[in-house]
Amino acid sequence: MKKIAIIGGSYLQLPIVLKAKELGYEVHCFAWRDGAVCERYVDFFYPISIIEKEEILKQCQRIAIQGIITIASDVAVMTVNYVASRMGLISNPDEYSEITTNKYLMRKCFMINNIPSPNFTIVGKSTKCSIADFKFPLIVKPTDRSGSRGVEKVKDLSSLEAAIFRAKKESFSNMAIIEEYVPGKEISVEAISYNGCHYILQITDKITTGEPYFVELEHHQPSVLSLSIQERVKKIVLNALDAMHIKYGASHSELKITEGGDICVIEIGARMGGDFIGSTLVKLSTGYDFLQGVIDIAMGGFRKPKILEQSYSGVYFLCKETEYLKTIIENRHLYPEIVKAEITNEELCEVKCSMDRSGYFIYKSDKKFTI
Repeated sequence: MKKIAIIGGSYLQLPIVLKAKELGYEVHCFAWRDGAVCERYVDFFYPISIIEKEEILKQCQRIAIQGIITIASDVAVMTVNYVASRMGLISNPDEYSEITTNKYLMRKCFMINNIPSPNFTIVGKSTKCSIADFKFPLIVKPTDRSGSRGVEKVKDLSSLEAAIFRAKKESFSNMAIIEEYVPGKEISVEAISYNGCHYILQITDKITTGEPYFVELEHHQPSVLSLSIQERVKKIVLNALDAMHIKYGASHSELKITEGGDICVIEIGARMGGDFIGSTLVKLSTGYDFLQGVIDIAMGGFRKPKILEQSYSGVYFLCKETEYLKTIIENRHLYPEIVKAEITNEELCEVKCSMDRSGYFIYKSDKKFTI
């Protein structure tokens, strides 16, 4: 039986664990035990932090894995590339790992390669920064986190220092990045790559809480953007993937479209989009099994993606701001479009990051499901 290693054990990695088991692989999972829901589903679980690259490499060499993967963690991407490069397995180049996981280095890469993105600067150990040529409002966020953690919109200088402190507190490296705020429609582009050839699978429309924290509340596929804008978006994303040396596996590109039609790349992850975007919505809207695609690549195989259907899919998230969704989730049997729904916390919180959300429902339909 072929062996695959999965880095990360939270609920975000569960879809890839279940798919690997379905495909008949022996699954080895590395993660802290706390919150590792995948432990009960894998063949072998190792309570090792996903940042312990050397120890994980040692174990993977002992096990003699044939592939290694993660789908929803920027931090885990670095370990995947580190282990794979030293074992001769398929992954993105280890020397470019930081570009895909550090927002400051990513911004520098975009600037050098003429990829449209916001004006930016970095804040290190102190909270001092040079923003003389910046225009308010600004966005402050950690350089190395996802899930909206530590992200805040700052309208004036008086609240900047507090936002920097909050972002740095969430950062693994105690670093924050400051960017000029780009207004407009938020989207993401879901793609899969093999040997440097990129295949765009879907464009996702996003709805967030808005300022100051911009936590995502809805995702919908396909995008309602005009075809002309979608083609421009695709061209920019393809150029950005090349610039970042993303050659294999999934990618999730986040962009904004201004009212004037300007396109700006916010960030790109060398992984699937979270919030069920990659693991669930893509297959519901296109028929393409994205999970199997990334596993096939990691295990040394590849089949060109085929879009088998054109449906609408999406997810709505429950929180204090969207408490009207609770009735829908509790009465999901009345909505044939809903394919999955769950309330994870009866107490509804006002959200400052994605971890504050209390439930969700996922739909598939012949049109966008609106409330």
